[in-house]
Amino acid sequence: MYRAIFLPPVSFNTDEAGALLMMERFLEGFADKSIKQHYHSALDKVKNVLKSNQKEILENLNQNIKLQLPERLKNDFEYLAQLQNAISAKHCIVIGYKNNKEEVSKREIEPIGLIFYAFGWHLIAWCHLRNEYRDFKVDRIKDILNRCEPFKKEKHMPLEEYMKFLPVDF
Repeated sequence: MYRAIFLPPVSFNTDEAGALLMMERFLEGFADKSIKQHYHSALDKVKNVLKSNQKEILENLNQNIKLQLPERLKNDFEYLAQLQNAISAKHCIVIGYKNNKEEVSKREIEPIGLIFYAFGWHLIAWCHLRNEYRDFKVDRIKDILNRCEPFKKEKHMPLEEYMKFLPVDF
């Protein structure tokens, strides 16, 4: 479920457009296919309103910025946009999930947030099967079904509170 957001005409200077172009490189390591697709679409809209000399500067810059990424940061999945939508709409979802023992199970969950740590995206959600909050590695999600049903649990722990239990400092 996508909602259109309309912005009044915005003008970018070359430095601002260059910053957006630089962020495109970081997306290669920190986003999945769905987010990259949406970002490229948005960046194309920005490029379309630039003056021709600004476009030339950006194209030159684009050809001369490289980012070497470790293999473990290549996110070969496309669920982040769906997960963002479920979190913001407060919808229960059903995921097929493969645990670290390679066992696949179906989980009905209520997603409360996404956190990037330990070189990967993690979905924090209330799990109806375990009746507790769980940390699901997004790259282990096999499929997602959003039934567009509202959360069943009335109140959820704030994501910041859950983060205190993680083995990393934020």
